[in-house]
Order: sequence, then C-alpha cells, then structure tokens
Amino acid sequence: MSKLTYEIVEHDGGWAYRVGATYSETFTSHDAARKAAERAAGEQRVAGEDVGILYEDAKDKWHGEVASGGDRPDTDVEG
Repeated sequence: MSKLTYEIVEHDGGWAYRVGATYSETFTSHDAARKAAERAAGEQRVAGEDVGILYEDAKDKWHGEVASGGDRPDTDVEG
C-alpha cells in the first residue's frame, strides 16, 4: 500500500497543503488549509468501484487494464 502525506505549508501569500510537488489552492489561514487537507486525505482513503482504463505508452501502443477501487493509499497530514 502506498502512503500520501499532506503537508501544510506557507504558499502564495497564505497557506496550502502539498502532496509531493503539487500544491492545493491557497487558504487564508493555517487552520483552513489543515481542515481542507484532512478532508482531502480522508477522501483518498475511500474505496471506489473497479474501473477499466486505457492508456497509451511511449511507443504509441494502447493497453487496457482494470484499476482496483479498493487499492487506496494510507494518508497522513503534517504541519
């Protein structure tokens, strides 16, 4: 199982949460950013339905597979 950490950081004149190199929208307070991060982290843990996906690789070949809706990451909020 993978793990995602939502980190509360100062960003663009306010506060945001960051997962890896991706930032959320900017919030006016640390508390608002943390609440949004906790909500997003909780939504990441919710299982969904299995779905079929198609994707093209670097050699222009198409592939199909089933993405498991139960394969959800463990999440954490820091900051």
